[in-house]
Amino acid sequence: MGGHYLFQEKQYLGRDATWISVRLILVLFCFIASYLNIEHLPSQQLFFIVGVGVIIVSMIMIYMVHYKTVVDGKFLILSGLWSSKLVKIDLFNIKKVELKPYSTFIFNNPVYNLHKNGKIRFYSGGKDAIWLTDKDGLVYIIGSHKAEELARAVQEAVRKLTN
Repeated sequence: MGGHYLFQEKQYLGRDATWISVRLILVLFCFIASYLNIEHLPSQQLFFIVGVGVIIVSMIMIYMVHYKTVVDGKFLILSGLWSSKLVKIDLFNIKKVELKPYSTFIFNNPVYNLHKNGKIRFYSGGKDAIWLTDKDGLVYIIGSHKAEELARAVQEAVRKLTN
């Protein structure tokens, strides 16, 4: 692999706005409960420690790479966290590239290489995704904050491979 890629993006685990809001509401609850338990010192300390712990874990998650998406000339490569296996999608076998919303749900959990109902999902954040269909009918759904750029890069790579 060379250093020049058609597309490269890192998806971070803790940067999805919905889940940041959920964690902040949890922290707010812990600090309010800590304040309201002034007479009962052990539970006040426990709520305060849990609130601070959630803040620290959230700060760490903001810088934790969930997966990296790379489009080089022949492959779309997805490399995940620590023990996740590298996923290489051969772009020569791709017959259709679509840009669609990832899901209609408000809350979407981060997933890496989730096989379900004949679809393989990769998602960390963002509203849009590219839907790749290969010659065998397998669908890859790859969520991205830069979905239009990713779709353009995949279409360009597929066009170069088929010509």
